Amino acid sequence: MRAWWNSFKIAFSMYSKIPMPKADWEKENMRYMMCFFPFIGVVEGACMFLWSKVAAWLQAGDVMRSCVYVLIPVLVTGGIHLDGLLDTADALSSYQPRERKLEILKDSHAGAFAVITACCYFLAAIGVWSEITGEQVLVLAGSYVLSRCFSGLAVATFPCAKRSGTVAMFSDAAQKKCVMVSMYLLMALSALYMCLTDMKLGVAAILGAILSFGAYYRISMKQFGGITGDLAGFFLQICELIIAIAVYLAGKL
Repeated sequence: MRAWWNSFKIAFSMYSKIPMPKADWEKENMRYMMCFFPFIGVVEGACMFLWSKVAAWLQAGDVMRSCVYVLIPVLVTGGIHLDGLLDTADALSSYQPRERKLEILKDSHAGAFAVITACCYFLAAIGVWSEITGEQVLVLAGSYVLSRCFSGLAVATFPCAKRSGTVAMFSDAAQKKCVMVSMYLLMALSALYMCLTDMKLGVAAILGAILSFGAYYRISMKQFGGITGDLAGFFLQICELIIAIAVYLAGKL
């Protein structure tokens, strides 16, 4: 039981800015860490829902409403996944051999393509969220769990590009069978929630996540030979954006 509690604390300490009691980052304490990773998405979804109610009460304009929607995941996570998106953008845009791309992922400096990607990403996200309705927010609240379930599933099943690094450490420490069962269960629950909220929008969100997951595997294997922590962050950011776009488009049908 203690290992589960420590894994919970490490998951929230690593992937969110939510204050947590201290836990020793030992292999034993990381065994079930990925099982709790999707629960950070529950916090994000709840914050999204709460802001939708506050924005309606304030009669906030589209720009203010969408900007807060886009900033909530950054505030909850501290931007850890956004950092992976930008590092991956630099690596992919370098058109260098695989080994050099992996070196670029480790470089703490932001290149020109990282800056360009950040600007384009936030513009696209604000544009999409400015069109999202209240009912669509309810569906998208579940997408933050779904995207993390796919990410956790990748950690348990995809090969790692490096023997060192965050993903390799957690992958080695993970009880993979337990993680996979947890991911599939939470994935089913989040998908059920979205479909019960609105069948058409829920199906669109699920399809968006599946397409993102397939592209993630293809890019990771072809360009890097496996996944890393930065690639996991890249996937999460792109997956959540694609899901939002899919829900928006489905709402127009």
